[in-house]
Amino acid sequence: MAGKANTQKPAVHENGAAQSNDAKSNDLERNRVKPQGEALRTNQGVKIADNQNTLRAGPRGPSLLEDFIMREKITHFDHERIPERIVHARGSAAHGVFKVYESMREYTKAAFLQDPATETPVYVRFSTVQGPRGSADTVRDVRGFATKFYTQEGNFDLVGNNMPVFFIQDAIKFPDFVHAVKPEAPNEMPTGGSAHDTFWDFVSLVPESAHMVLWTMSDRAIPRSFRTMEGFGVHTFRFVNAEGKARFVKFHWRPVLGSYSLLWDEAQKLAGKDPDFHRRDLWEAIERGDYPEYELGVQIVEEADEHKFDFDLLDPTKLIPEELVPLKIIGKMTLNRNPDNFFAETEQAAFHPGHIVPGIDFTNDPLLQGRLFSYTDTQISRLGGPNFHEIPINRPVCASVNNQRDAMHRQAIHVGQASYEPNSLNDGWPKETDPAAEDGGFDSYQERVESTKIRVRSDSFADHFSQAALFYNSMSQPEKDHIAAAYLFELGKVTKPEIRARQVNEILANFDAGLAAKVAEGLGLPAPKQGTARLVGPKASPALSLLNRVKPGIKTRKIALLAAPGSDAAAIKQLQEALKGEGATPMLIAPTLAGIDDLAPDATIAGLPSVMFDAVIVVGGEKGAKALAQSGDARHFVLEAFKHLKAIAALGAGRDLLTAAQLPAQSDGVATGEDSQSADVLKAFINAAGQHRVWSRAAQAESVPA
Repeated sequence: MAGKANTQKPAVHENGAAQSNDAKSNDLERNRVKPQGEALRTNQGVKIADNQNTLRAGPRGPSLLEDFIMREKITHFDHERIPERIVHARGSAAHGVFKVYESMREYTKAAFLQDPATETPVYVRFSTVQGPRGSADTVRDVRGFATKFYTQEGNFDLVGNNMPVFFIQDAIKFPDFVHAVKPEAPNEMPTGGSAHDTFWDFVSLVPESAHMVLWTMSDRAIPRSFRTMEGFGVHTFRFVNAEGKARFVKFHWRPVLGSYSLLWDEAQKLAGKDPDFHRRDLWEAIERGDYPEYELGVQIVEEADEHKFDFDLLDPTKLIPEELVPLKIIGKMTLNRNPDNFFAETEQAAFHPGHIVPGIDFTNDPLLQGRLFSYTDTQISRLGGPNFHEIPINRPVCASVNNQRDAMHRQAIHVGQASYEPNSLNDGWPKETDPAAEDGGFDSYQERVESTKIRVRSDSFADHFSQAALFYNSMSQPEKDHIAAAYLFELGKVTKPEIRARQVNEILANFDAGLAAKVAEGLGLPAPKQGTARLVGPKASPALSLLNRVKPGIKTRKIALLAAPGSDAAAIKQLQEALKGEGATPMLIAPTLAGIDDLAPDATIAGLPSVMFDAVIVVGGEKGAKALAQSGDARHFVLEAFKHLKAIAALGAGRDLLTAAQLPAQSDGVATGEDSQSADVLKAFINAAGQHRVWSRAAQAESVPA
């Protein structure tokens, strides 16, 4: 009973095995099925002598119903699929570990945030929101960033996105939003995108969406890689320390490599060239040992300061500017192992914002409150019942002993007479634990609530445009140009003129008249009137611009070495070594897979086009350079890289390809030299590639066809 001393025995898993915080990989190991040396068997363990032919009456006779091997195999096949997630269906994931930098005891009693020596296993799933499992990775969309911490006190799921805010303020509107953004009912189009009437009709009628829609029209909606994508917990949570003192907290993930995005033209082409671009990038990086790393940051607000801002901390359409509450970096997560089986792990992983541990608690954010119900309901539907926590990928590393029983897919075999609490037949086990004990049970934060039941929205949630203005004002000029282009692309796909006009006149004009005018002009609409919204709070936050997230260097960057038979093989080897020394991943790309001296190309130009790379070097050598200059694919390769503002180098005769492609003679970010092994050219190239994009080339790039 509550208040009873914590005298529980050492944690024992429901299958009887003792578990510790570092045992998650061992836990999964016991569930791996390895084929090496094993006979083919049925699901009941019977060895199979013939897996090629159904039992039949004679060589050409009818199949026999008694063939239990065929029936079992076909029946299982018929039921292989489970319902995909309604949102976040398209996902990729990886295993890893998290370590806190220093004890957070002052702020929270959560055990995994106390000891820098503690290594907490994690499983992280990245996803898109709108599209089905088979949609493309690089569509313009919000990205999910969900982390399951397997802590010694139970699982903590930080279920967030790559944007710190959301479209709506109250969970009751979530079905409406999802119905609007999903493919339209009559024709199930478009797949994986929001450029259609129902989405823009909804958001143009729901002003609270203005801030989040602006984020999705920004470069944040087309990340370069999951490895360079920020994550946010979105909601305001609480930290609670051992003394019971609570503080508000916002969670952030910051990629150690910095944050980068695709260009829209790149994103569209990648959707066709490689719809698995993000999934492949994550998988290959982990396989080659370039482990993605993310630092966990928190913004902490004292309870006494809850109402000091120009916005409400409980409003999920608002962020806390870092200039008002600086980010405190508290730990690092490293993703170091790919899943063994996509379905068993990634598809069956069940994340839930209601999975918290002592020291972390909820707030009254109305969107969060609805999610606490919705996620359990969803997992029961998708995973076949309430025992989804027993699926290996979801199983905690500590004990999960309780008196819950039975239901579909139950795996635990409970020992003892009593299936209730309190009891005396099992000596009272399992027992409650005193929340005041050092390793005590969960105790909800005692927040005083005294009010009247009523269906209203707080007046403190009424400002829908100030933070949209804050975000737009914080963007660099290239980012602002991309936002305007995104609105024009999306609204240009809308068929109803009144929807386009409403979005411009009643939403955009209320937070930035210049943006509204630019979009109106592109849509052939009259210039909008200045909006009537009163904007409050800070005018800009430099921390919101992706260009301020660039970390110079080419570590893990994929560099194309463009060559052909007759290119300088010695120069290729030298470039490969130099680029690897900088932590980059050079790949030899040629018109065919024919060898270049003793070097085998990694791929063809057609197989791995320029959109798959971060930068390109054209290798010297007269014969090879001539072949490249005569190749339309090679000319297109460098033209496209130039248009996408990527660093380019051309060594020796390799310069002939740039001439053949009619690239401008002088351009920023294009390094050339007469020597096919020029150290100065390579240095200039690395410096340019380390900035991610050559933004100063944007005006020139607009005139280049690709």
